[in-house]
Amino acid sequence: MKYPEDTGGRKRWPWKHWQSVAVLLMGYDFVAVCIAYFLALLLRFDMNIAQIPVRYLDTWLYSIFPYALCCVAVFRALKLYSSIWRFASYVELVQVFLASGILLLVQLGWTMLIFSVTMPLSYYVWGATFQLIFTLGIRFGYRFLNMERSRLKKNAAHYEPIMLVGAGKAGQMILRDINQNEYGGDGLPKTEGSVSRVMCIIDDDPNTWGRFIEGVPVAGGRDAIPDNVVKYGIRKIFIAIPSASVAQKKEILDICMETGCQVKQLPGIYQMVQENVTVSAMQDISMEDLLGRPPIRVDLDNVFRFLRGKTILVTGGGGSIGSELCRQIAGHQPGKLIIFDIYENNAYALQLELLEKYPDLDLVVLIGSVRDSRKLCALFSEYHPDVVYHAAAHKHVPLMEDSPCEAIKNNTIGTYKTAYAAMLYGCERFVLISTDKAVNPTNVMGASKRLCEMIIQSFDAKIKAGAAEDLPQLFTHDPATDTADYALPDITEALRHAHTEYVAVRFGNVLGSNGSVIPIFKEQIEKGGPVTVTHPDIIRYFMTIPEAVSLVLLAGTYAKGGEIFVLDLGSPVKIDTLARNLIRLSGYRPDVDIRIEYTGLRPGEKLYEEMLMAEEGLQKTQNNLIFISHPIQFEMDSFFRQLQTLMDAAYQNVDGVELRRMLMEIVSTYHPARDEQPDRRP
Repeated sequence: MKYPEDTGGRKRWPWKHWQSVAVLLMGYDFVAVCIAYFLALLLRFDMNIAQIPVRYLDTWLYSIFPYALCCVAVFRALKLYSSIWRFASYVELVQVFLASGILLLVQLGWTMLIFSVTMPLSYYVWGATFQLIFTLGIRFGYRFLNMERSRLKKNAAHYEPIMLVGAGKAGQMILRDINQNEYGGDGLPKTEGSVSRVMCIIDDDPNTWGRFIEGVPVAGGRDAIPDNVVKYGIRKIFIAIPSASVAQKKEILDICMETGCQVKQLPGIYQMVQENVTVSAMQDISMEDLLGRPPIRVDLDNVFRFLRGKTILVTGGGGSIGSELCRQIAGHQPGKLIIFDIYENNAYALQLELLEKYPDLDLVVLIGSVRDSRKLCALFSEYHPDVVYHAAAHKHVPLMEDSPCEAIKNNTIGTYKTAYAAMLYGCERFVLISTDKAVNPTNVMGASKRLCEMIIQSFDAKIKAGAAEDLPQLFTHDPATDTADYALPDITEALRHAHTEYVAVRFGNVLGSNGSVIPIFKEQIEKGGPVTVTHPDIIRYFMTIPEAVSLVLLAGTYAKGGEIFVLDLGSPVKIDTLARNLIRLSGYRPDVDIRIEYTGLRPGEKLYEEMLMAEEGLQKTQNNLIFISHPIQFEMDSFFRQLQTLMDAAYQNVDGVELRRMLMEIVSTYHPARDEQPDRRP
């Protein structure tokens, strides 16, 4: 900060506007104190100055000026001249009362001890009262005038009508913040255009109905929302009930969404820090709020204790699930974190993010494919990861229907090669990221992931039976003319001592992940529509990325080998409902402002997904929302022979119909779409 200099070259402190106001306020207080006690004396003698005894007038005259100076000094000591009075509150009020009490004692002692005159009792009472009125009046009057001027300005201006849901402490603070400050229609500080104004309040407590908070009526409970939206022309709804349960909030959100208003809410964390609630804390409704179930809460302390100090490999580490896995693991002191991904842009962005947040993290980022057995061999040989989270996969159903051989190469054979390398190089635990599409699959992607689950079960069973040498190496080159994929000094010894535990984690669609419907819908809404939904009745299970990652991490800790972990995701959600809610959240009306277009089921797509096959049962875990499915038995040696044949066919890029026929022979639950049904005959 630069200061002007005087002629002597010395810096001078700049004079501020508030200091000028403080000087004027001091002068006012000095005069007000003098007048207050003169009025008290005048009032005592029936407002007739001629009746006032001379000794009383002399005492007032000679004592009042020193006393007024003392008042100014006390006010200054209590910082009453440096307060911002347009924001004056209970604290300033207490300070003024405290100062007045101290000064009343000073006045008593001043007149009685110094002047040896006892003034009438009413002189002290009324003098202190007038002094309090005058000093408080100028201060809080300034605040009142500011509020009234703001109110009149809002009344005169075009305003954005708002409905406030919640008459509790948080709601009152939001209302007060809006009344004291000018906010634009977007809930941000106003620059130009309309200002926000709360027209009515909704609360489920009947005791508040028909009453007012700062002049705003409490119009009824949640059932009154639609009628009052029409009555007051509401455009936006602010929900300020941070302590409400998920179910209660979901019911209120459903009603608000039907009104076509834009909805914002106070996040639940604010119930702990309600002293700081302002309009700026309001957030847009997220799709997670509309899932209709509470978020899955998982205690990961044991998980991170298990991972601490270990070398962790995440394949597909740049993807939606893989990157969140890396973020969670990076913050809990792994010995080394290895990100392995084929797409360098995502991997590089994640590398920069993690190193910035965790500069001491031992991070390795490698670019490569899980289809490259030599690359995998080099990776495991150099770093010997203790735990592998296998998230690398092709996940887009329609694309894999058009390129079925790629799904087998990447998903199935890539999983096999990664699992085999983990076994040979002494990995402690291998966690496969699977999908609900693996259950009774109708598409190649789902069938390829079901094969991955079968691979995991086979590896675990063979290792536990001491028969790891029965697991074939699936070569994609001629071993007679090339070096073996896994060049250990003694591969037989490594197989004999194999101890890796294998586990799969199966969950549904992930909100906000790459390629999920939410980003697609948002992009379509931004373009003005139409929003494309494949079928009005299609339903899906949904989970958030943190929930998915929590399940994956927990599975790696619960694992004893061979399990398929399943998350209880509650009720499935209709994609059509999801699209309509997202349109409403964006402030538009479905089929009015933004059109919804039904395009028909895509190749390999089914109306609903399942988390379990009919043959599978459920076993509880320590978490009542996480279950273990009992693995379906199959003939493993025959499975390996079929898998070898399927791999050869995929690398020969056989016709899609032929590949589907082979898949149906291996995966008995695979039933492709009727128009793509291949002949089951060999």
